[in-house]
Amino acid sequence: MKKRMQWPMTAIVVLAVIGGAGCRRAGEKADVPEAEASRDPGAIVLPPAALAAGGIETAAATMREFRRRISAPGELTFNARRLARVSSRAAGRIERVLAVAGDRVRAGQVLAELYSPDFLALQAEYLQAAERAKRRRGGGDDGDERAARALLEGARSRLLLVGVTADEADALAAGGTPLPLLRVRAPFAGTVIEAAALPGGVVDLGSELFRIADLAVLWADVQVQERDLAALRTGAAVELRVQAYPGEAFPGRLLLVGDVLDAGTRALPARVEVANPAGRLKAGMYVETLIEAGSGRTVLAVPETAVQDDEGRRIVFVGTGAGRFARREVRTGERWAGQVEILAGLSAGDSVAAAGSFLLESELRKGSLGE
Repeated sequence: MKKRMQWPMTAIVVLAVIGGAGCRRAGEKADVPEAEASRDPGAIVLPPAALAAGGIETAAATMREFRRRISAPGELTFNARRLARVSSRAAGRIERVLAVAGDRVRAGQVLAELYSPDFLALQAEYLQAAERAKRRRGGGDDGDERAARALLEGARSRLLLVGVTADEADALAAGGTPLPLLRVRAPFAGTVIEAAALPGGVVDLGSELFRIADLAVLWADVQVQERDLAALRTGAAVELRVQAYPGEAFPGRLLLVGDVLDAGTRALPARVEVANPAGRLKAGMYVETLIEAGSGRTVLAVPETAVQDDEGRRIVFVGTGAGRFARREVRTGERWAGQVEILAGLSAGDSVAAAGSFLLESELRKGSLGE
């Protein structure tokens, strides 16, 4: 019978040390247990210095309220409720122009002044009616007094219609001096977007002189697909994004949904209102909108930055201890506000690499190549 070969104890120890050193991945500390690395080929261990240098940050998978959002392209337009054409309320000649395109104006600010014979005639009529009402006041004949007051009110109304203010009308009746020029005023605070008035120009009743828009609130005309119609609700919160400000979102709300479907695109027009107090948004900009739709539900979610795409598979790195991460495949759902829904593969409270996960993937691949 052959005798079994007896290995000296010192030889066994040397072989064990050599074998262990050969199995370490590049960059691993000598104090990393080899048994743990060999049990999970998708695991990686990094020392604290490497974690800090790589900017690796973790976040917990948490239950969050999710609301479905519908994506719809559109274009910013003027708010039609705050858009006005300022026209001449009497025929005449433009004497002075006090505003040009691009000017921001206050409500009631004078934009131009006209010389108008018709305006002078209205003032003369008003002065005569005021004098007559003064003579009939307290004269004893109630009928004459009422008739005189009616004539005065009628003449005053005609002056107000051509743009005279109530204070100007009162001052005219008290002082008796006609205004030489008819003042054209801004109907509200806004921006002059068009100016057709030129000094010396002759205008007729109704001639357009200016266009003014209040740019503090804009509209976005968007196109919503037919399949999303049932989920839309007027008043829903909307997030708008434009190419001019990448990474920035502007809040808005859904004003209305149209009633006529486009036969070619199968899209329905909708209107979104967005506040623009600083004037950063401009009419004509293309926008991408996200419209909240349907009722909310609670889902398990992690930051979008934690999920990587690996040939169609969704991968995260789960923290399993101090500096230790395991590569795990997950199934994802909806995405919203920088979060992604996790349908399978994680549990609430699991810690995942929210920043620096690409570094972990790189280290894992280097280790696989080294082996």
